[in-house]
Amino acid sequence: MSTISHTKQEQHLLISGGGIGGLTAALALAQKGVTVDLFEQATEFKEVGAGLQVGPNAFRIFEQLGVTDKISALATFPESVTLMDATQAEPIVCMPLGADFLERFKYPYGLMHRADLHKVLLTACQGHKGITLHTNSKITAFSDSKDRVNATLSSGAEVSGQGLVGADGLWSLIRQKIVNDGEPRLAGHVCYRAVVPIEKIPQSMRRNAMNLWVGPGMHMVIWPMRKETFANITVVFHSSRFEEGWDTYGDPDELKACVAGLHPTVSQFVMSIEDWRMYVLRDREPIKDWSKGRVTLLGDAAHPMLQYLAQGACMAMEDAVCLADSVAANQADLVSAFQAYQQQRYIRTARIQLTARLYGHVYHAKGATADLRNHFLQSKTPAQIFESMAWIYE
Repeated sequence: MSTISHTKQEQHLLISGGGIGGLTAALALAQKGVTVDLFEQATEFKEVGAGLQVGPNAFRIFEQLGVTDKISALATFPESVTLMDATQAEPIVCMPLGADFLERFKYPYGLMHRADLHKVLLTACQGHKGITLHTNSKITAFSDSKDRVNATLSSGAEVSGQGLVGADGLWSLIRQKIVNDGEPRLAGHVCYRAVVPIEKIPQSMRRNAMNLWVGPGMHMVIWPMRKETFANITVVFHSSRFEEGWDTYGDPDELKACVAGLHPTVSQFVMSIEDWRMYVLRDREPIKDWSKGRVTLLGDAAHPMLQYLAQGACMAMEDAVCLADSVAANQADLVSAFQAYQQQRYIRTARIQLTARLYGHVYHAKGATADLRNHFLQSKTPAQIFESMAWIYE
């Protein structure tokens, strides 16, 4: 039985999970002088999923981590976020993302593939001497001995550090050990996603914008990525289907029923895409205590959220840099550092979680509720829209 350990004098943390949140935490902590061992259960580091929106709050983190240039080289910067009525094929409201947006928020709004962001973070971690990355290594058990955390891997190896960070996602094992709140909540929605060459997007729908089409009980997002060579497409709708996983094939009949009654521009386009993957949407109720002793959580392990605000990855990265700052400020007391980090984050993440749910109802409104939504949004100026988003982006 092998053992990985460090001396008590050395500030050393274990991280469970090699996704965007875990890698960001490893990099942010290492840049503060913390030695990190990161354990990923898969046989290789890779990101599952498709497109990702990165708002100004994400670019603020990229700047702090020193990876902005690499991210910008891979991201697409749209001209606007446009909300479209999927039944009428008419615009409802547009938020421009040009000079006025940059002046207001100081950072841009980008679109990219999740795998591209993950690779930038992975490369940065691989290049840092304070980080050791382990694949095929799942933490299956741990104990807090008051001055150390001792953990066991699926291989039987034992690892030890001053603390443990659970960045192990929606189905976090570490969360269940310290929070014990069962399975995540079913949202009653499913997400169909596809990535296609940009040439497959009809010319009338092909533009450098984040286009959000909203209709009764559904919405669709189309936007360019990888420098406008591919398009990311997601269709979210109400469903009683229950099937886990990120790579389950979509059901054409279920999708056809979803878009029936929408404008032909939308329905015909959706049905022209042949290869869909689907997953069931889940989140959890907000909590304020996700740290216990020398163990804490971040990202989806701490506060999983629906995707309607496009802030899941952004919140995980914010968690990571906040955690690193707290650890650096409380070097002699890791327990207090974890509590301070949690205290700083839980109100903001709870607001994102609950607002994301609300946005799901707004996007999927029908009848008079949809008319009210459209009337309300059409009355807003770009400056007013900026201010409504400021609490997220600042």
